[in-house]
Amino acid sequence: MATNGTARRSTRRPTRLAAIGVSALVTGSLLAGCADDGGSDSDTGRASDGDITLNVGLFGTFGFQEAGLYEEYEKLNPGVRIEQSVVERNENYYPQLLTRLASNSGLADVQAVEVANIAEVTATQADKFVDLGGQEGVDQGDWFDWKWQQGTTADGRTIALGTDIGPMAICYRKDHFEAAGLPTERAEVSKLWAGDWEKYLETGEAFMADGPDDVAWVDSASGLYSAAISSSESRYYDEDGEVVYKDNPDVRAAWDIATAAAEAGMTDRHEQFTPPWDKAMNNGTFATLSCPAWMLGYIQDKGGDKSADLWDVADAPRPGNWGGSFLGVPETAKNKEEAAKFVAWLTAPEQQAKLFEERGSFPSAPASYETPAVADATHDYFGDAPIGEIFARAAQDIPTQIIGPKDQIIAENIGRSGVRQVEQKGLSPEDAWQEAVKAVDNALDE
Repeated sequence: MATNGTARRSTRRPTRLAAIGVSALVTGSLLAGCADDGGSDSDTGRASDGDITLNVGLFGTFGFQEAGLYEEYEKLNPGVRIEQSVVERNENYYPQLLTRLASNSGLADVQAVEVANIAEVTATQADKFVDLGGQEGVDQGDWFDWKWQQGTTADGRTIALGTDIGPMAICYRKDHFEAAGLPTERAEVSKLWAGDWEKYLETGEAFMADGPDDVAWVDSASGLYSAAISSSESRYYDEDGEVVYKDNPDVRAAWDIATAAAEAGMTDRHEQFTPPWDKAMNNGTFATLSCPAWMLGYIQDKGGDKSADLWDVADAPRPGNWGGSFLGVPETAKNKEEAAKFVAWLTAPEQQAKLFEERGSFPSAPASYETPAVADATHDYFGDAPIGEIFARAAQDIPTQIIGPKDQIIAENIGRSGVRQVEQKGLSPEDAWQEAVKAVDNALDE
């Protein structure tokens, strides 16, 4: 679902209780899942007498097992058993993956790669992975071109196949909008800021003037920055692979949106995916937040029963992508051929649609958008919002961005460290920008 950090969130079904599930780009190096770091999650209740055991190395909770996809594959392929090991946080998982790739040991048959790291993997580790582009059952046309290209090397080797993406919307509290005299129907709400993050801020100004005194317009400035930069045409690298964030007007535009919200007191001043942020969501102390598809489950989980049907989903000011992951097969995999076959099956449009239906991971395969599981999906917690339609529409217009090898480092220091200096410490946007630049430069020199 490049990244400032990662968290995996999903719904169990689009219309049911949220569980932890899909990958995300969040401001902060968080990746919340259900397993202990390095722990094995093999207590599946399935037979243990298979001739081949495929080991799958993941971070967070992708939801494959919970959606029943492992069990289905085992039934279709007698003699194959699937076991997964899960590291909870990508900040721990990825360095471990690099170490094992360097030593050619300790690797699973299938390894996940987060979008924040895919550029570095394709640039520096491609020879350690199987080329899946010619694998039977793999059709490049099943994926968005930009998603396929992210897992493909400069010389055309596709070393990882895309799982989910994070098309964006805006989630909003209908009760708070009504109290502020703003429209509450999602179509009318979408019109308030259509095509322009500046209009989103203007609506926020109206809300702050007439809305409840104890409710902020948006949850956090850093989250707003992540959303704005994710919907831009460019970000931190140019086509030649050069770092250009300092002079990129798209980066400064996203920075200006986020810091303007912070300076105007529109934010609830919480860091995303922390206990205070969770509590604020439960208490309803902010009216909107940028909402990739995977965020719905998190809102339901933390908002609880008392917030049911108070939230709704509108279009984002501009389409963008905030999240996504990949699966690859190391060359040293014990069961390389079977693993490649399994990855091809697991990432096919049919399975991506099933994963969305069961867990809320939004597919990176547009062909799945025509299936009833996606096209007809609604979410009763969000007023029966047509989430399949909303997120499919957003996904079709996601801009193609260049993701560089150090995107995560740059984004963390701009979005989290820099923007939060304005929000938390009252630094001027210009002073905070200079601090962020220093932090990025130091990190890139390490």
